[in-house]
Amino acid sequence: MLKRRIRKIFRLREDQSIGFYLANFFFKTFLRQNRNVPWAVHHTSTIYFPERIRKGLGVFPGDSPGNFIDARNGIEIGNFTNIGPAVGILSANHDFIDNEQYLPGTPVKIGAFCWIGMAAKILPATVLGDFTIVGAGSVVTSSFEEGYCIIAGNPAKIIKHLDKIVCEEFRKNKSAP
Repeated sequence: MLKRRIRKIFRLREDQSIGFYLANFFFKTFLRQNRNVPWAVHHTSTIYFPERIRKGLGVFPGDSPGNFIDARNGIEIGNFTNIGPAVGILSANHDFIDNEQYLPGTPVKIGAFCWIGMAAKILPATVLGDFTIVGAGSVVTSSFEEGYCIIAGNPAKIIKHLDKIVCEEFRKNKSAP
């Protein structure tokens, strides 16, 4: 009963323990790690330029352990996308000559209802359409804007297409009140 009341007062997610939020508070407040990130982040994750991340409903980049997210050129993530542990999302490349400089570029865009598997890497200027599943350990070097697919490998390629009708029915049910 008390846990429910605390969750409601502080608007805590049901799928995260209160210990997760206490650890988040400690690391942000006292150790100043990920202090500018306005949502809860696992203490082993790192997020650079969180103000350049546009995220949808139910998305909490960095809440899984070991995530590395560099949003220097911007990252857009659609509603209800899951990011697994040890995932890397990079939106900028270093200059080839001067490694202290970063190249300007287009933001990484990840659609709604995507699932990024454990230890996957998403490289700059990548666009993933809605309902794209990225297999564990994959390296995404090119865009899959059409979505509705499972991609895997290094470099990632389509290994299966998803039924668009089933996906859209799921979206409709998830969005219904």
